[in-house]
Amino acid sequence: MSAHFDTIIAGGTVVTAGDSIRCDIGIRGGRVAALGLDLGTADRTVDATGKLVMPGGIDSHVHIAQPSGDGIVMADDFESATRSAALGGTTTVLPFVLQEKGRPLRETVNAYHALAEGACHIDTSFHLIISEPNEAVLGQQLPALVEDGYTSFKIFMTYEGLALNDREILEVLDTARNCGALVMVHCESYDAIRFMTEKLEKAGRTAPKHHATSRPKLVEREATHRAIAHAELVDVPIMIVHVSNREAIEQIRWAQQRGMKVLAETCTQYLVLTEADLDGLGMEGAKYVCSPPPRDRDSQEACWDGLRDGVFNVFSSDHCPFRYEDAEGKLNPKAKSSFRWVPNGIPGVGARLAVLFSEGVKKGRISAEQFVALTATNHARTYGLYPRKGTIAVGSDADIAIWDPEKRLTLTHEHIRDGADYTPYAGLDITGWPVLTMVRGTVVVEDGALVGPKGHGVYLPRERSPYAAKVAS
Repeated sequence: MSAHFDTIIAGGTVVTAGDSIRCDIGIRGGRVAALGLDLGTADRTVDATGKLVMPGGIDSHVHIAQPSGDGIVMADDFESATRSAALGGTTTVLPFVLQEKGRPLRETVNAYHALAEGACHIDTSFHLIISEPNEAVLGQQLPALVEDGYTSFKIFMTYEGLALNDREILEVLDTARNCGALVMVHCESYDAIRFMTEKLEKAGRTAPKHHATSRPKLVEREATHRAIAHAELVDVPIMIVHVSNREAIEQIRWAQQRGMKVLAETCTQYLVLTEADLDGLGMEGAKYVCSPPPRDRDSQEACWDGLRDGVFNVFSSDHCPFRYEDAEGKLNPKAKSSFRWVPNGIPGVGARLAVLFSEGVKKGRISAEQFVALTATNHARTYGLYPRKGTIAVGSDADIAIWDPEKRLTLTHEHIRDGADYTPYAGLDITGWPVLTMVRGTVVVEDGALVGPKGHGVYLPRERSPYAAKVAS
């Protein structure tokens, strides 16, 4: 008697982080139930002939509906951000819960859950951002939240109101070591950036392009070195996020070669944008203001090298969207007076996979298997979601993106459809695009149309990262 499935994906080439093989997939109850040929019958059979069948992307670095300062509103809520992610082949996102000073961390977490509930097209899990590492947070609130599945948190070495001093960083790292959490670090030197910003403003150099001038490579390099030293002192793993240039990469490679527990991430903008993009007419450069800023061609090549040789184990978008033509976005009333008031961040959750596939796989820089590892499998492994997420294996969630590797288009915001009013990658010629996105066995995007129900996405509590072993007390 032949087996019966809810869905069979037939005729495609299944690509995982380890291999590519001609194989059909039988899906039942939202999970992969069988792999092979001639699997049996199904309620629906999807013809994937000539297509690549890959795990749905996981984007472990996105900002959604996050407080952004007086008069500034982030462009995406959970509905619009997860819609864009699904259109681009991503099936799980990990946004951040920003600690609000003076408010119990658990209350902020609950409020964030309320924003996401019933709104998401794909699955979500939350990191925490620690901005006030006081005794109650470090001694009680964080350890309790880690036990409840919030097993990673982010700290900042820059930004007014977010930057932690060295002692605070050490205290957070020590707490993470004791409770088995993984710490993500934004590495830029706050005092150096303030010094540069004030000098530039006094000289009248206030256009968006000077955002990059105020944050040269060395302020990222120095902070990266300092973060590594702190982690070495405490003996705790760290993830250095959105690495942009060769000098910072050299610091990370140096640590990794000496056996230190240093993980790293780079992002879409550092592969295809440069600081020249910030030098547009009028305020056009504001569209590209993010931190660290895009660098130069040498930095792009260094990031590609890092993706190839394993310095970077994940590739993310750092999706942080603001509308351009908006008084609550990039063109807020203060933005023309100085680059420091331009909201810091760019949209990218919907473009991430296509840009890496087109520029990486199709141009021979990385293999299809490396693509899967960098965009899905390694995220799941790093952040405690594997093997439920990030692979195509019997028992795993049927989170699948079917790619037409030859589909060509010139990228526009219409392809992305997030809450912003532009994409910084507009005009990029793309080869390869996801034509079907499935989340836990349910088709949510097909042929460029959103077909899945709003609210299909669920919240995912996570296991501890395998890199962050809990220390016995």
